[in-house]
Amino acid sequence: MTSLLPFRWHIAEVLVIVAAGVAHHVVVTSKRERRLAAWALIALLVVTVWPIGDLAASVSLTVATVQRLVIMLLVAPLLLMATPTNVLARLTRPRPIDATTRLLSHPGFAVVVVTALGTLTLTTPVVDWGAHSSVGRDLVLIAVLFVGVVLWIPALGVMPGARRMSPAARAGYVFASALVVTSLSFVWIFSQHSLYPALHHQHALLHMTPLLDQQLAGFVAKLGCYMPMWAVAFTIFWHAEDRGTPIEETPLHWADVERHLLRVDRQRERAIRRHQPE
Repeated sequence: MTSLLPFRWHIAEVLVIVAAGVAHHVVVTSKRERRLAAWALIALLVVTVWPIGDLAASVSLTVATVQRLVIMLLVAPLLLMATPTNVLARLTRPRPIDATTRLLSHPGFAVVVVTALGTLTLTTPVVDWGAHSSVGRDLVLIAVLFVGVVLWIPALGVMPGARRMSPAARAGYVFASALVVTSLSFVWIFSQHSLYPALHHQHALLHMTPLLDQQLAGFVAKLGCYMPMWAVAFTIFWHAEDRGTPIEETPLHWADVERHLLRVDRQRERAIRRHQPE
């Protein structure tokens, strides 16, 4: 295996992940949130370094699919839940970031971003770029993590001042989003030839042809996405009833109130500036 897939340290990726873990440990005191962040960063480390990261980048579409599912469906939501509300409030307070997160909290817009950017990262030129360039590989992984964060912003409702959906609506959003995340799986399954020439050595390393690897990736994408996301959707719905929360209501938090007041102040300031004489 090492002759066809030489061992690499991936020092830059390791340093970034370790630095993120140290920074989170310093800023966050909650044991639960520290534990969530630790699990997220360990999972991210496992799927980005040798051998999984290298197999995903240059050998197997199936392994790349597993890598993306782990990042989008495990790492991204855990990192969001591991970030305290007060930290999210500070990070999203600047006007441009606040406007962006407010837009991304809309389920319709989030689905469009996830579909467009997720599909773009799986196009042949982008996959070929990641297979031949370490910079391209890292940028694609960053884009996948961003797609995962966007996917879960409406579902988790953790962003201060973001659109608050009811548990029933959040469950429906997660259920329907599973169909979007796997938009290319049917193409992979029914294609009669390999779509990614930069991926190679599938037979030597995994004992399968490039076409079989691609078709298997389609089935892995379907099952690997539907099962966990639909399980989360049902969990959101049933937990709301168990806690006595009406399934058509979602309570606001003080951080949401503060953000709404900040937006009102900013609107008032813009109105005053527009009516000031030159």
